[in-house]
Amino acid sequence: MQFQIDKTDGRARACTIKTAHSTIQTPVFMPVGTAGSVKSLDAKDMYELLGAQIILGNTYHLYLRPGDKTIHQLGGLHGFTQFPNSFLTDSGGFQAFSLSDISKADANGITFKSHIDGSMHYFTPEKVLDIQYNFNSDIMMILDDLVALPATKERIALSIKRTTDWAKKAIVYHKEQQSKGIGEHQNIFAIIQGGTDKEFRHQSATELCALPFDGFAIGGLSVGEANVEMYETVEYTTPLMPENKPRYLMGVGTPEDLVENVERGVDMFDCVMPTRNARNGTLFTSFGKMNIKSSKFSLDAGPVDPECGCFACQHYSRAYLHHLFRAKELTYFRLASLHNLHYYLTLMKQMREAILSGQFAEFKQHFYAKRAQ
Repeated sequence: MQFQIDKTDGRARACTIKTAHSTIQTPVFMPVGTAGSVKSLDAKDMYELLGAQIILGNTYHLYLRPGDKTIHQLGGLHGFTQFPNSFLTDSGGFQAFSLSDISKADANGITFKSHIDGSMHYFTPEKVLDIQYNFNSDIMMILDDLVALPATKERIALSIKRTTDWAKKAIVYHKEQQSKGIGEHQNIFAIIQGGTDKEFRHQSATELCALPFDGFAIGGLSVGEANVEMYETVEYTTPLMPENKPRYLMGVGTPEDLVENVERGVDMFDCVMPTRNARNGTLFTSFGKMNIKSSKFSLDAGPVDPECGCFACQHYSRAYLHHLFRAKELTYFRLASLHNLHYYLTLMKQMREAILSGQFAEFKQHFYAKRAQ
């Protein structure tokens, strides 16, 4: 991986990341393709219509179905999905959190009960990497121990200990595998934990950032805490992270979250929100959220967002998307997802341009002013 900072404006950063498969300009939002597909969209949609530079796949889900060995035999994620740009794969740590009723962590890893067939599986730091080597993902997240908030100090301390122990095992194993010619062009990111406690965040960041990872993520946020606590935690944590490596905030979030955390020095984001909200009838626009389910759009011939250049806004009306949603037509999911992801990816480009021109503060002010109209 090659990484360079192109410009800063306050803490906000415009950077360039080069992987084996694409050049990624930050700030960047990674659409979520949990099972190797961004819901309702294909590789051509992602590459040609949206210009996505990187998408996220999930190790837990892809391991269970179709299986990492199957994906390996079919050309890794790039060959299997036909998406030519970069993939980041999450490690499964979040699934241990979100599926806590069917998973259990111990000192050496996480035991899973498959949500598909009930079979038992055990993820260790090494096994998670072996799975991701088969995926040939460009960025591999290591196994971490994520806890819901609020949590006791004892549980957060245990989370940090496990995360650091697993990180040390992961980096040693990765270097050993690379020396054997495995995963030579794949990059590995560690995940800083610690809840919203500054002392814990400092401890986790200090321990992990001393290790030779290619990048670092802030995990364990947007899991129940108030937004202001998330922003304060990010603001405290980013200065503890290396300047010369990518900074990734996992699982965040709303357009406002993206703007606030770019301002605080984050480079990379992912979230299911744009596609999930699209499927549920909520569309993101330059003037705020729109509920396309509302009957007031039944005769509205205008585009979802007059300022939007997406495929849906260029070709179809609010009335048509309203009709498709009400009629439960599958075409709705594609058009709405294209729109919401186009909005998110365009927002990131606008922030990058504002940073490069030294006008991020003005951009942020304008962003909020339009929403208040």
